Amino acid sequence: MASTSELACVYSALILHDDDVAITGEKIETLIKAANVDVEPFWPGLFAKALEGSDIAALLSAVGSGGGGGGAAPAAAAADAPAAEEKKEEKPEESEDESDEDMGFGLFDD
Repeated sequence: MASTSELACVYSALILHDDDVAITGEKIETLIKAANVDVEPFWPGLFAKALEGSDIAALLSAVGSGGGGGGAAPAAAAADAPAAEEKKEEKPEESEDESDEDMGFGLFDD
C-alpha cells in the first residue's frame, strides 16, 4: 500500500499536470505544504525526477488499459502486436493428426 507521502506526491503531480504546469520538486512541495501534509523532504524531488520527460497523459491512459507494470512495456507490446499477428498468419498451426498423417501413420491406425 502506498504511504501518505507517496500519495501526496502523486496527487500533487496530477494537479500540476491537470493545470498544464511543469512538474518540479519545488511545485510538488508547495502543493503538499498547502495541503498541510507532512512529507519526508526527498519525496517531491524523487517524484519530479521520475516523471521528468514522461508523457503523463500516456501514463494515465495506460492505467485503464490493463497491462500494469510500467510505461515502456505496454507501448513495446503494442508495437510488437502487428508483427506477432503477421507471424501467426505466415505459419498456420497444424494439428497433431495432420502431421501424423503426413508421415504415413497415426495413433489410431487400423
